[in-house]
Amino acid sequence: MAQFLRGKQAGIQKDLSEGLSPDLFLLDEFARCGINSQISVVAYDPVQSLLAVGTSDTQFGSGQIYVFGQRRVLVVFNFPRKASARFLQFCGDKLVSVDSRNEISIFSLETKSVLVSYAPPGHVTALLTDPSLDYAFIGLQNGDIIAYDMDRESLTPFRVPNLWAERNSRTRLTPVISMAFSPRDIGKILVGYPEGAVVFSFKQNLAQKYFEYEVPSGALGGDSGIPFNDVRKPKVTQVLWHPNGIFVLTVHDDTSLVLWDSKDGRKLMARTIQDINVDQPGAVSGRPGSAGGLLETKHPITKVAWCAKQNADNTGLLVAGGGLKDEPGNGLTFLDFGTTPNYQTSSWQILSNYFDTVKTTTSLAVPPGAQVVDFCLLPRSSPYYAGAHDPIAVMVLLSSGELVTLSFPSGHPITPTNMLHPYLSFVQPFVTKISMAPIDRSAWLGLKERRQQGPRFLVGGAEGKKTLKRFERRNIIIAAHADGTIRLWDAGNDDEIENGEVIQVDLSRAVGRVSNVEVTQMSMVGLTGELSVGLRSGEVVIFRWGNNANVGSDAPAGPNSGPGALTNIKHRTDPGLKQGLLPLTMLEMEKGPVTALKHSEVGFVAVGFEGGSFVIIDLRGPAIIYTAHLSDFLKQNKRASFRKSRASDEAPAEWPTSIEFGVMTLEGEEYSSICCFVGTSRGNFATFKILPASNGTYSASFVGATSLDDKVISISPLDVETGSPALASPNAVGGLRNGLKVNGVVVAVTVSGCRIFKPATAKGAHKTWDNYLCDSAAVVKTEGRGYSLVGLFGDGNARAFSIPSLKEIGCSKIDHIVDMRRISESLVAPSGDILTWVGPSEVEVLSVWGFGVTLQPSDDKLYNDQLPMPPRPTISNMQWISGTQYISPADMDILIGGPDRPPSKKMLEQMKLDEQERQQLTRNSRSSTGHSSQQGSEEGYMAYMQRQMQERTERLGIMGDTMDRLEENSSNWADDVSKFVSKQKKKAVLGVLGSKFGL
Repeated sequence: MAQFLRGKQAGIQKDLSEGLSPDLFLLDEFARCGINSQISVVAYDPVQSLLAVGTSDTQFGSGQIYVFGQRRVLVVFNFPRKASARFLQFCGDKLVSVDSRNEISIFSLETKSVLVSYAPPGHVTALLTDPSLDYAFIGLQNGDIIAYDMDRESLTPFRVPNLWAERNSRTRLTPVISMAFSPRDIGKILVGYPEGAVVFSFKQNLAQKYFEYEVPSGALGGDSGIPFNDVRKPKVTQVLWHPNGIFVLTVHDDTSLVLWDSKDGRKLMARTIQDINVDQPGAVSGRPGSAGGLLETKHPITKVAWCAKQNADNTGLLVAGGGLKDEPGNGLTFLDFGTTPNYQTSSWQILSNYFDTVKTTTSLAVPPGAQVVDFCLLPRSSPYYAGAHDPIAVMVLLSSGELVTLSFPSGHPITPTNMLHPYLSFVQPFVTKISMAPIDRSAWLGLKERRQQGPRFLVGGAEGKKTLKRFERRNIIIAAHADGTIRLWDAGNDDEIENGEVIQVDLSRAVGRVSNVEVTQMSMVGLTGELSVGLRSGEVVIFRWGNNANVGSDAPAGPNSGPGALTNIKHRTDPGLKQGLLPLTMLEMEKGPVTALKHSEVGFVAVGFEGGSFVIIDLRGPAIIYTAHLSDFLKQNKRASFRKSRASDEAPAEWPTSIEFGVMTLEGEEYSSICCFVGTSRGNFATFKILPASNGTYSASFVGATSLDDKVISISPLDVETGSPALASPNAVGGLRNGLKVNGVVVAVTVSGCRIFKPATAKGAHKTWDNYLCDSAAVVKTEGRGYSLVGLFGDGNARAFSIPSLKEIGCSKIDHIVDMRRISESLVAPSGDILTWVGPSEVEVLSVWGFGVTLQPSDDKLYNDQLPMPPRPTISNMQWISGTQYISPADMDILIGGPDRPPSKKMLEQMKLDEQERQQLTRNSRSSTGHSSQQGSEEGYMAYMQRQMQERTERLGIMGDTMDRLEENSSNWADDVSKFVSKQKKKAVLGVLGSKFGL
């Protein structure tokens, strides 16, 4: 009965939801876009060209590891237990991580699965891997180092005891804080303890050199402006090798950078970013204001990398932190030392002066006020030299959890647009506002911008195949970032994304300033390639797709036209953009933030402001065709007088909250027209009519208003005959000239109810939500089924209602997925897809009329076994002649794995396959022999003897060839043995001479 009454009241004679039933209302999880929690660590593999990002375990999500490749390639790994990522390193076809629970997890890039999880006997304080080795060296809190065999998936018997305890037995707590392989000698490792550093030799199984830094009395040290009278021993925070494998750097907690000679253990230089010789008494600081003598006047150094250019002897230090605290920011500084002098022909003074004089000092800018927590270099090709050989860029992790990508060594910002995965752009910088626009597939395929960009550094992996084109309308995500950048990209419908490119809009440049560019509303039309953006500062900026006629030229922004006028901003285009969304015009009203914005497909833009103003813009001029204040044509809601204080006669504030354009016949009229519907914060619903004027332009006029029960959150015009949206499309507007009549109604959803009526003033049908409030809603079309009203409600449920009876069809829980604190920011698309926040930097795409499918593992491919691992750098000829014994990665297998190293899983599998193949061949041979015997009995006796003689002759020939090759191989083997013995004698002699002369 209620269905019949509501249909009659609404003017809809048939059930538009006839094919829908409760069993069809199931949630499908398509994708999670973004980063689930705060980023804690970043790693890069230059061989496979993959980027790994680890997150922390927070209230918003458990720690995960994201591995990104080219375009949309993404695989997510989970830890065995809830934990945060602490260390993350690529090693060949594996990814090694250490989490906050001290578990070491080894992930396979080839199978995209966890190979093994290992809990070491102690707290892990350092992790070291090398692409040429199968071992992960683990530094423990007690100072020991153990080795885990990643290929055999077992702990090796190799262990390095606490080397510093051997030097100073009175030291109690000496954890391993840093480790580094010698860049050109895999047989040496540099181990850092809080008291100093040690060079350990695997081949000799002993500590070769100790490095202990001490600031004598009267010296400045790294963090003071005046000398101290006592002796200080700053703690070590990191140890590094020079790319030539001779010099050593120890980084200390007083911002000192101390350089050592690893051959004889001498200290070459103690300096900071600003000063040199900070360990020498009587040295004067060159810092301004140092006479104050304050301690800890600098930011601590968080990380240092010894970078090498294409020529590995051309080096420099990249330092995070170490700047003065009274200076803004704690960014990156690159100290370029230039080409390293030849060690064999240079004196100690020449080497010391080399580290005294910095060729150039470059500051790599980060956002103001940001603190650099960590950084990751992105080398061009080589994974060696501690990942710092010929880097093309550096990815910086800030304390806020945001990422910044900078070119190296110039430090220019690199936009992540079409350089990194769109999900990673959620934190470059944070997304402040998100919207979703359904755009026709054909229109979206034509929107591919052209922008000047550098070489891409993320080209690894391959996308998995998905179904092609499930829907003709694509779900385009529009994300506004904190720096005034807007990015648009296809989120997909769980199908293949044909146009995976990202479109970037430079809002800051269009507005003419870099600050105060917070976005509140966005609306896009793909058919015309236009985008409107509303700001909290009150401006509305409109962009249109086109070609930039002034590529390469950067014109000044110029002044704005002032409040209430449109400003031409076409000249404010990014000079590097060749084709894309270009600035068109800007409206500055100074009536408060933009609260509602709608860009129609027929060239009209309607804007509502918090101050109560409402504006309609015709983009054919562009020109403003209507401006008014809500109080000019809306009556005060009677409910307001009940709450209003008697002492005040001032009307409560009211502003537009929802706007939509449609084409339909209004109440009491005989023709259809273009309509603009406006819902307000106090439940008023206004209708405007847009008609062509005599001079070829358009004019707008107020038609009428009706009062609803609460704040309007959604407006959906419908054609009562078909149920399809009665929107202002080019086809519908073009049909008005031929007398097209659209019998339409409006479905207006408020926080506390819904109403279906014929505008402008009809009452229609009404339904009130029972014990919950609606936060987002839209009319949804289910292919082949019908239409329904889908809403997200504050009690954590998604519900569907029939049209026009507004009877509940289905209900599904969503509070286990959605961040309920931000559910009002969720969006419901006309296709039934829902875009909702699940964390500060992560959104999820759902479908309510689905099959109950949860998130599926990625079918993307990460590892390419056709890419060869480059050989590891080795010692020079001079080092070899001087007596340095070369040790190869194969020798390390014997030293670390031991002679009883078990075979790997691959070996066991290959042996098993070989045995199966041998057994199969044996069975086939027996079968063929039996068949031959039977065949021999059937053929004639002379034919059988002739065939046997021929086979025996062939076998004798094969045997003769085999004996000839055996004789040749025996001779070659004897020669090789003789050469090997001579070589070993030579090594023994050189080794004795080297030990005699201290080489």
